[in-house]
Amino acid sequence: MKTKIRFVICLLFGLMFINAGLDKFLHYMPMPEDIPADMINLMTAMMEISWLIPLVGIFELIGGVLFIFPRYRALGAMILLPILVGITLTNITAAPSGLPLVIILLAIEGWIILENRQKYLVMIK
Repeated sequence: MKTKIRFVICLLFGLMFINAGLDKFLHYMPMPEDIPADMINLMTAMMEISWLIPLVGIFELIGGVLFIFPRYRALGAMILLPILVGITLTNITAAPSGLPLVIILLAIEGWIILENRQKYLVMIK
């Protein structure tokens, strides 16, 4: 039962990042109407660097796909960690209304990292 729950949570987590990565290329999700001015300024600055948004999108796609499969979940978690840190800092500074979802995503990421800590210890030994 625990493995089924973990799989469903990781599937949804991975699909969220796959969706976000695909949107960076296909632009199918509409922009909300009530975006704070700080967030608009931040997104405008990020779009000035033409390679940044596609790079983040590629890593979101790769990390999201890897996160779904148990064998590669630890690698997917490491790929998505810097993106999730960026999302967290963006929500803290520019759009605090998104923090509840970010806290849930951080909890899932932390849970998976803790569960796979033996795989990461090899890198620092």
